[in-house]
Parts: sequence; C-alpha cells; structure tokens
Amino acid sequence: MTSRAPTPFVAVVALSLISGGCATVPGQDRLAARDPLEKFNRGVWGVNQAADKVVIKPVTKVYRAVAPKPVRSGVSNFFSNVSEPWSFVNNLLQGKPKRAMQNFGRFLVNTTIGVGGLFDVASKKGIDPAPEDFGQTLARWGVNGGPYLVLPLLGPSTLRDGVGSAVAWGADPVNVGIREADVPNKAALGYRGAYVIDARSQLIDSGADAFLKSSLDPYATARSAYLQRRRSAIMDQENALDAGPPDEEEPMGESAAMPADGNLTEPTPAANGSEVGAPPVAEGAAPAAGPAPTADPAPAPTEPPK
Repeated sequence: MTSRAPTPFVAVVALSLISGGCATVPGQDRLAARDPLEKFNRGVWGVNQAADKVVIKPVTKVYRAVAPKPVRSGVSNFFSNVSEPWSFVNNLLQGKPKRAMQNFGRFLVNTTIGVGGLFDVASKKGIDPAPEDFGQTLARWGVNGGPYLVLPLLGPSTLRDGVGSAVAWGADPVNVGIREADVPNKAALGYRGAYVIDARSQLIDSGADAFLKSSLDPYATARSAYLQRRRSAIMDQENALDAGPPDEEEPMGESAAMPADGNLTEPTPAANGSEVGAPPVAEGAAPAAGPAPTADPAPAPTEPPK
C-alpha cells in the first residue's frame, strides 16, 4: 500500500483486503496481543463505520452510477501514477535502486504515453509496480511497528505507520506540489476526496465490502488483513498469504533489513560451501562442476535441507 498522505480508513481497509485476497488467518488471540488499545480502537472503528455509512458510501454509489467503468479505471490509474514519486524516494531510502528505477520508469511512461497517468501503459511494457511508503522505510531501518491503532477517519494503522503517514503528509512530492503551487483549499480537498471515493469504489469492486460485512467480527477481520498486508509489503511480497500470519511482529533482523532485490548484499557461503539463497541440492545429486579435489575423500554424510 502506497502512502501519499494519511489515508482515510476505507482506503486502508480496501487496499488491505484487495491486496491480501480478503484472507483471514488463525491465531486471533496472539494477534490481539498487538492490539493493547483494542477498546479505544473499537470505539474509533465504530465512528469510522458510521461516517462511511452516512457520507462516504452514499457518495461512492453516486460516483459509480454516473461514471462508467473505463472512467473509474482511469481515475484509479491516475492516483496510482501520482504515488510513484513518493515510492521512488522511499525505495532510494531503503537502498533499492532497481525498484526506484521501476518507479521512475512507470511515472515517465504513464505520465507521457499514458496521458497523465490515466492509462497504465507501463505495466503493458513490463515495468511492474514497486510501491513503497515511509512506514515500510522505517521498518527496513529497524523501527518496531508498535501497537495497532485505528485512527479517526484515517483508519487501521500502527504507531510506526502513523509516523510514516505524518512524514508523507509533509514530504510527499504531490503534497509539496499542492502547497508550493498554492492550490486553493477547495481544489486540494476535492483531490483528496476523489482519492477516498476511488479507494471506496475499489473496495466494492473487489467484493471485500461484502466479505467484511459478512464477517462475524469485521473489526478483527480488518485488523488481521491490515497487519498481514503490511507484513507482506515490508517483505516485498506480492501476495499477503506468502508473508505468513500477522500475529508476530514483522521480522526486524537480517531478513527485513535486507532489500528484496539484493542491491545491498552479496551471497554468503553456507556451511556446505554453497551460496545462501541458491537452490538446495537434492540428496545424492551430482555436485556442480568445479575444481577437482586433490584427493578422493570419503563421502561425507549429508542431511536433507531443513
């Protein structure tokens, strides 16, 4: 999930559930340990849901009624495109120049050939998205996620992601451009309102809206989806299910600090002389070609990879 500014709760839940495949995970008791402020959070969750029911969802339904699907797709593509500069900055801060160049390439192609980002030409040309936000950057720098929070109108978050959203508000190139260009307040509010409505529309399209409604505990479902999605995003995994259950804190050690594209690391020899990350050699398979041994040592016992 890319951070352009503090994100209204429907957008967070929408993108979390969409990206996470509407998945739920076991271990709710352990997951609740990350939510020491649950009583407060549930109260805020209720207020947010009321705001959605009274204002956001009705406006979204009108938008969907008057805007055909190609128009809605163009709006979604536009907001995705304007997030690329901030993703570019965060990929550089995380030491991921390859992914940063993907952001640069996507923004250049979609802004020009894609008519201001209305069409996602970059994906058709094989330039995949590489979204990053400052919350992910803080995680890569070793900052603990802290307690789970539900923020008024901003929705699911953590203490770390809340700080990341505040930084995005001040440093995101889009927000900086709005301030420097002295955009009228009404226009700026209209821009942010359009983003919220677009995210809410995506929630309906994904089926996650109905899924959340049918859940026995929508609050716990949204919490699980958010934490699982954030874990997978920090680990640069496309599918939230690949990241494992979110009942544990994101790995803050070597695995989290190491860029997924390997820009900052060199392969390290393993105990058996192979490189870490190399495909395991099946037991009894012939070794790869290399320098011939000086003697014929007795075959050492092997163990299957753990």
